[in-house]
Amino acid sequence: MALCLTAVCLVCAAILGVTYAATKAPIEAAAAAEAQASIAKVLPDGGEISEEIASDAEGVEGYYVQTSEEGAVTAYAVKSSTGGFGGLLTLMVGVLPDGTVYNTSVLAHSETPGLGAKCTEEKSAFREQWKGFAGVLSVKKDGGDVDAITASTITSRAYTKAVAQAVALVKSMEE
Repeated sequence: MALCLTAVCLVCAAILGVTYAATKAPIEAAAAAEAQASIAKVLPDGGEISEEIASDAEGVEGYYVQTSEEGAVTAYAVKSSTGGFGGLLTLMVGVLPDGTVYNTSVLAHSETPGLGAKCTEEKSAFREQWKGFAGVLSVKKDGGDVDAITASTITSRAYTKAVAQAVALVKSMEE
């Protein structure tokens, strides 16, 4: 019986290993394409975009730098994560060198459907307020300038924190 179970485990492990090897490259290519699409959403048109640069800043996984033809930095795309109501909330945040938020895009979330998940709706009032945002980075309930999603204050705070982390990184580089 032990020999039979060992054989079954070995066969299953081999199948999983082959499946992983066969799907690794397409999954990585899809993730890279998704990252490029989100970068395009959060940065102004034009300019060269660098490869991802690793960061040790709190909540920031990495960032990209957009430069003009003359080599001047025009914007940053920052991948920022923080804990939301349902789990990790990961954003791509476009930030101009002066700290103004150009735009945001949700990469991954585990928020409640119909409530916190409203942060993913492209044309919602919550998402639209981030275009060109330069105010105080906290929700109005906490004394800031961000209008929260109705009945989703935790998600709104998490989203705002992720944006604040991205802005803080850019401001620290521009000093």
